[in-house]
Amino acid sequence: MKRYVPFRIGNISFLMNYRSIAYVVGLVLLTIVLIILSLGIGQLNVSPIEVVRALFDSSTDMNNLVVQSFRMPRVLMALFAGAGLAVSGAILQGMIRNPLASPDIIGITGGAAFATVGFLAFFSDRSNTLTVSIQWLPLASFIGAIVTGFLVYFLAWKNGGIKPMRLVLIGIGVSAAVQAFTTMIMILGPIFTASRANIWITGSVNGANWSEVWTIIPWFFLLMAILFVYVRRLNVQELGEDLAANAGSLIQRDRFMLITLSTSLAGIAVAFAGGIGFVGLMAPHIARRLVGSSFGSLIPVSALVGGCIVITADLIARTAFAPLEVPVGVLTSAIGAPYFIYLLYKSRNQ
Repeated sequence: MKRYVPFRIGNISFLMNYRSIAYVVGLVLLTIVLIILSLGIGQLNVSPIEVVRALFDSSTDMNNLVVQSFRMPRVLMALFAGAGLAVSGAILQGMIRNPLASPDIIGITGGAAFATVGFLAFFSDRSNTLTVSIQWLPLASFIGAIVTGFLVYFLAWKNGGIKPMRLVLIGIGVSAAVQAFTTMIMILGPIFTASRANIWITGSVNGANWSEVWTIIPWFFLLMAILFVYVRRLNVQELGEDLAANAGSLIQRDRFMLITLSTSLAGIAVAFAGGIGFVGLMAPHIARRLVGSSFGSLIPVSALVGGCIVITADLIARTAFAPLEVPVGVLTSAIGAPYFIYLLYKSRNQ
């Protein structure tokens, strides 16, 4: 029985594993179900049928308003932020060949948090009013993530290249440093900066709007399209430096490009949804258990798993403790921290 399905688009052809296709289709259906549930559950409950009707603007005015204007941007932001963080973590784990690598652990998320807190503190006057539009905040967060990612890369550069373990250790050190600076700014700055920044650092999709959604979607798909061009090179990177070099891979150039893609995906996610922790760590591991380590399958499955995790966490966060609303990052961290300890224990002899 054949295990692969051939696909051909013009002069480009590739094979897809039957098992991977089944999991992708199943996860797409699960994502649709979670989206409908999340759109319908809240202070005003809307039945799944009415949710579908509201998506086509054929339900009541109240249902249309709640589903389309209040909940849909939030759910889509959770989906794409979770997918971006998950794919970013998958790239890092494959390139570094370390199961503990993720954008929050090597400092990318911390750099975005530092830029966010600095933005709120620097552009506030004595009356604690922002002197510039809050719309510039995502750009500041994205720049912070990108700058930190490249700082880690160049600090890890030695003798004409970077070593995966050196990159991880440098990232952990940079992460600790930017967290210290972030805390210092929050302590020295106005109290409103600390309270506002703390929610953002934890991670939340509350307040997401259509403008932000239409900003993140094209960037996400553009970066994913570029990434699929580099999938084979990412597979080669996982073989180790010697085998990758013998296979004709330009190791350092490919690593630089992969770091750029990983940092950019994490940056756009963190810019709009804050520092949602441990998604980039958990989702690739779950995906790897489902479809194996081939990145042609691992990347889309990781994206779907990450989106499902954040959508589910956000649904629980805004309904389980009503009328209080818990930032989504609290739940992902509550699950991710024990999982991180489990991974450390599992790899203790390696």
